[in-house]
Amino acid sequence: MSKKERGKPPEASRSRYKQSIVYKLGMKLFFRLFGIFLLLDIVICLLAAVSAVMYSERAAASVVKSVFIYGTPDMNSMYSLGSGIEIKEYQGQYKLYRIPRLFQNLYPESTARGARGFKPPEAEDISFSEFLRNIKYGIIIEQNGAKYEITVPLGQLADIFTFAFRILLIIQLIIIIDRAFKDIRMVRRTLSPIYELTTATQILNRAGSQFDPAKMEALAGKLEGIDAARLDTRIPVSDTQDELKSLAKAINDMLDRINESYRAQVRFVSDASHELRTPISVIQGYANLLDRWGKKDEKILQESITAIRDEAANMKELVEQLLFLARGDNNTITLQIENFNLCDLAREVVHETEMIDSSHSYEAHLSEISVSADRALIKQALRILVDNAIKYTPSGGRITVAVKKDGGSAMLSVQDDGIGISPESVPKIFDRFYRADESRTRATGGAGLGLSIAKWIAQRHCGHMDVLSREGIGTRITLVLPAAETALAAQPNAGASEKHQNLGEI
Repeated sequence: MSKKERGKPPEASRSRYKQSIVYKLGMKLFFRLFGIFLLLDIVICLLAAVSAVMYSERAAASVVKSVFIYGTPDMNSMYSLGSGIEIKEYQGQYKLYRIPRLFQNLYPESTARGARGFKPPEAEDISFSEFLRNIKYGIIIEQNGAKYEITVPLGQLADIFTFAFRILLIIQLIIIIDRAFKDIRMVRRTLSPIYELTTATQILNRAGSQFDPAKMEALAGKLEGIDAARLDTRIPVSDTQDELKSLAKAINDMLDRINESYRAQVRFVSDASHELRTPISVIQGYANLLDRWGKKDEKILQESITAIRDEAANMKELVEQLLFLARGDNNTITLQIENFNLCDLAREVVHETEMIDSSHSYEAHLSEISVSADRALIKQALRILVDNAIKYTPSGGRITVAVKKDGGSAMLSVQDDGIGISPESVPKIFDRFYRADESRTRATGGAGLGLSIAKWIAQRHCGHMDVLSREGIGTRITLVLPAAETALAAQPNAGASEKHQNLGEI
């Protein structure tokens, strides 16, 4: 029973179990075995009746041969022979039947033409076992115009058959109970691949974009009918088969995610091609310009060299970002986990940025907190956030980096007072190649991959990104990470801000 079923009422659990394939197949196997035993018991009862008839016929034939061998005896009373067999004149007390001529050759010749039947006990209020002990088989034969009744008692045979039948029923009952449990286990083992496939599919669905290639290969053989050209195909679900319903739902959910990932990949390739096409066209154009006029014109030569160098740098940055995302999608990036002070990392990035950017003012509000993460990747994510703030903040604007602890999380935020982001664009800023302001693409040199990389880094560290932005006011993007179990000891001057100014709310 699953954890979900443990919390449900017993009636709900029983109802769910009765709707399962295990229950249905188990019941079918149970009733099939029960039917086989029932048919076997009927056949055994018929064989017992046939055996009793054959025994009685042979006994009666033996009596006829021994009693009537010298003619008709004088029977004024009943004769009692061995084994309880009796012979007397027929008085017509019970109903008799004659064997059809077609089957008379199957019976002894001396009794074949006689009437015969089972003679019930004379007492009425008796038990079934007493009834079987006192039942007799009677045969009426005619000799010289007189009718004689030969009765053969079947009580001894009935006792033997009853005892054997009871033993047989006990054995059958034990077999049915034993097979019922074994069949349920057998059905569960048979259906275990379905459960495993369902579990694996649900894990893949919960894993977000981190698909395990080994698990995907294991599922590939079971979904041969669905290819990239038909990712909209879905598996129909039967409401009465819970196992298959869960499996089909899990596979359909996975197909939805694969379909979306496939479309995103197509868009990614298209956008990457477009991004690479622009710098290549620029380089090609300046190369043609150099070929025509730049060999002697120093002004054109210098302009072409500068443009080609800038576009090559942009292409290098774009290719490096694409390779990073590709390695991230393939799970080939290994995290170098270590404990470090997030405050020191933020202070380091702010200091490096101030050295290369003098057009903005920087503030830092830092609280001592340690995290267990890949320091190089966290630094890369922070640089992406700072670079993004620089691109969309006018000269003279202020950029604030803050580190604080909120419960069990470390909050690393970058806030600017730039142009801000429109509400409809906020949910899309982490999409690859998305830019909130297309008109500033060439000016800023961004390809729209930085925030996608920062989000990937956050997710790989079991964290997430928070965004708060208002157009014309500014943007604050926060990288939320799990705090380390043991924080670093507070150092001198820890917690002081470089410019002692509150970050405030946007």
